[in-house]
Amino acid sequence: MIFKAVGDGRPYPEHGRSRTRDWVDVPPRQVRLDELVTTKRTLDLDTLLAEDSTFYGDLFAHVVEYEGTLYLEDGLHRAVRAALQQRPVLHARVLIIR
Repeated sequence: MIFKAVGDGRPYPEHGRSRTRDWVDVPPRQVRLDELVTTKRTLDLDTLLAEDSTFYGDLFAHVVEYEGTLYLEDGLHRAVRAALQQRPVLHARVLIIR
C-alpha cells in the first residue's frame, strides 16, 4: 500500500489557504507516503506525466495535519511519482490545524 488511506474530500476545517502563495510561510519537511491520507480519489494521468507539472505551482506538496492524521491536500501527482521511483518520502509543506 502506498498511502495510509485513500480519502475523498477534506475532513478538516477550512484553513483559508486556497492559493499557492498562501502556503509559502509553511516550512517544508519530509513526510512518509505511508502516513498520508489522500483527499482525492482520482489522478489525471496528464498531470502525472507532464514534465512541467510543478513549473507554475509550488515545488512542495501541501499536507494538513489534523487530529494526528496527515492529509495530502495538494500534490497527489508528486506523491505517486515518488512512489513510482521507489522513494518512501515526499517533501511537503505541513500545515498543523488544532
